[in-house]
Amino acid sequence: KIALVPPRDIAPSPPPALDSEITVLAFVDAYIKRRTDEMDKEGNRKTKKGTLIAYKNVRRCLAESPSFGQSKALAAVTAGDCDDWREWLQKPAPEGQGLSENTARRRCGIARQFFRDAQRRRLIPDNPLQDMKGISVMPNRARDHFIERDVADKVIKACPDNQWKLLFALSRYAGLRCPSEHLALRWCDIDWERNRMTVRSPKTAHHPGHDSRVTPLFPELRPYLEAVRDELKPGTPLTAPVITRYRDVSCNLRTQLYKIIRRAGYDPWPKLWQNLRSTRETELLREVKDIDVVCRWIGNSPAVALKHYAQVREADYDNVAAANLHQSMQKQAASKRKMAQGKTKHRESHGKRDGASAFPIKTMSPAGFEPTTYGLKVRCSTN
Repeated sequence: KIALVPPRDIAPSPPPALDSEITVLAFVDAYIKRRTDEMDKEGNRKTKKGTLIAYKNVRRCLAESPSFGQSKALAAVTAGDCDDWREWLQKPAPEGQGLSENTARRRCGIARQFFRDAQRRRLIPDNPLQDMKGISVMPNRARDHFIERDVADKVIKACPDNQWKLLFALSRYAGLRCPSEHLALRWCDIDWERNRMTVRSPKTAHHPGHDSRVTPLFPELRPYLEAVRDELKPGTPLTAPVITRYRDVSCNLRTQLYKIIRRAGYDPWPKLWQNLRSTRETELLREVKDIDVVCRWIGNSPAVALKHYAQVREADYDNVAAANLHQSMQKQAASKRKMAQGKTKHRESHGKRDGASAFPIKTMSPAGFEPTTYGLKVRCSTN
């Protein structure tokens, strides 16, 4: 290189100017629209209905809060604004939203997702929710409830038809997620000869290799599947859905199950559908005793299973108490046998104290102890 001209000092390009006119709500609306318009390879929308509802709930909370409101500029949001918003979410109404701890955590997590997207698009320099702690959803084990089989059978009897019975049985005896995995089930997914069933999971379909799983056709579930199969019209294709009567978007399965449980004579338990799935996984963990196999059948990871699904049953306490009682009785019986054996050996070795001696005593002859002699004459050798 020949330095004919001295090099110029090239100043770094300035960062893009922040658009102070973009409001938080305007950006969130644009974000939701982008996610709603995204399509997968099969032509279905990537954003599921439940996810879209969650986005809109967070958007509403942002709009109604004093920290953001309708006109808060996106570039003006601070970490302090987000802290105030989180406190407002959990304040009792009418001062706040009165949300539970886990619901507030979930909405803060979605809001952080919004602001992360704005940061990646260089609309804001930093994510104001980046350093907020405790956003992950924590398990609330106080709301766990194990549905015993006799209770489940009575609830099934109270169901209005065979398809409703199958809905309940798919969660209680196969551990399916309701309603997504129930509605995705097709007749071609049922392998009657090999006693297997392919479960398609829309919730985990975006993870490679987790779009479906194969589970056993459990004997407790099979009669309810056969009852619905017997009602099929001739010529029904194998690609037809198994559940046909309750596919309407406006059909609230939770509310209907609540009424069915009441009709069966029981008080509805917390987390109606999730506790059915949790109950089945807890049963399988006790029966199969291989957490990797059970998690493949249920469709979650061992960490999630232990954190959110595995329950401690009343029978577990009863079994421990019964085992302790049995062990105590065995020890007492062994102690009594040992004492009895000791007394027997003592009698055999020492004889009876109040009777004849155990050792025979030789009577002394009149001549005394020494052997009799024939005189003091000593015979000497003649040699």
